[in-house]
Amino acid sequence: MGVPTAPMTTMRFAELVHNYAYSKGMPNERFTFVPHPVTGMPAATCREYLLGKDPISGKPVIDSVVEALTKPLSDDDMKTGQIERPVERFLQPDTEENLHRLFLENGLTDGLPIVVPTQERVEAMLAATSHKPDEIVGKMQASSPHPAWSYTVEQVAVNAVMAGCDPEYFPVVLAIASTGVPALFTSTTSFTRAVVVNGPIAKEIGMNSSTGAMGPFNHANATIGRAWTLMSKNLDGGGKIGETYMGSQGNNLNYNNICFAEKEEALPEGWSPFHVQKGFKADESVVSLFNGWGLIRPDTSFSKDLAPQMPYWLQFTPFTSATLYLDPVVVRQLVSEGFDTKEKLSQYIFDNSKLTAKSFWGDYYHVQNFILPNAKKGTEPYASWLKLADDELVPRFRDPQRINVLVVGGEMNLFWQASDLGYMVSASIDKWK
Repeated sequence: MGVPTAPMTTMRFAELVHNYAYSKGMPNERFTFVPHPVTGMPAATCREYLLGKDPISGKPVIDSVVEALTKPLSDDDMKTGQIERPVERFLQPDTEENLHRLFLENGLTDGLPIVVPTQERVEAMLAATSHKPDEIVGKMQASSPHPAWSYTVEQVAVNAVMAGCDPEYFPVVLAIASTGVPALFTSTTSFTRAVVVNGPIAKEIGMNSSTGAMGPFNHANATIGRAWTLMSKNLDGGGKIGETYMGSQGNNLNYNNICFAEKEEALPEGWSPFHVQKGFKADESVVSLFNGWGLIRPDTSFSKDLAPQMPYWLQFTPFTSATLYLDPVVVRQLVSEGFDTKEKLSQYIFDNSKLTAKSFWGDYYHVQNFILPNAKKGTEPYASWLKLADDELVPRFRDPQRINVLVVGGEMNLFWQASDLGYMVSASIDKWK
């Protein structure tokens, strides 16, 4: 604190940083901009950027930096404060068509029609929980630089109604909200999330874990996942293009975030339900959340032995995660190949997914930008790996626990899917009944 700084970023984020500074009560923050992008650019190009002109102001970059550090602060520069976020509890009565238009034009939807959250509908949703409407459920933020917004049970109920949830789904939605994890996390890459439900409530509310479970064919799956997206727009200000959503291409999975129940009745002996793996009791109802980019569907039906094919297909960026979505038909074959627990399968994939040091350090953006700097600083085990010969092997995944196994599907074919989604957190649903 108290050290003069000259913030610098690329021109692509000019609107974002100015809006953020304004929201923090610092509208005159002195930013300097350089061309975009800098990722992957050679040092000579980056030096040219520094010796050139700020593409926003037209001033030489070096002069802008010097001015930001030395120009005396004006009275306006020294003002402090933060933009308040008043929220009206009720809208004025209007036609349903006009209300739909109001929600859409104010960025309160996912672009699709909603169920208008009337007082009667919200009260019906609230009747599905023992918690009071004004109880604070948690806090959520679009990303770490953005402010965290708190929200009540009633505010979550409004979004559950908008998503089309039946009241009996509400404890699941509250459990998701209680984690504080947003569905729409801002990054220049286009993330998605996943929601997996375990325990008795999955059957009680009719969630699908069988044929089509990962598609749009089940009301509970679809609306619970959608409620998470709407909460992330309305309860933390997420999903604003250019401000709190920067995904360069976007991700269609954001509509309902891959939401399904694990097919626990198809688990063979020794294969624990996912929530049990995370320390919960088998008879507890639990929601688990995952984060990543997307899905692949390996074609391994030609193979008699499934397990040896799996590491080949999981060629994700090193030190991310992997989640397997296995049809019960696939699970039975894996058991016949000796994989009598999920953990044994995860360990096998970990042991057989290594790559050469040359590939690790040379082929991956994630490694070059996030791991290599730590290796050069002496952080282990990366520092030692940096000294390895090109053909020596290093792990692709950080540890076997980052390889998740879920069972879902209608036993139609010997197919399975996988993703780079990593496990984030689990939360009790029973707590919110």
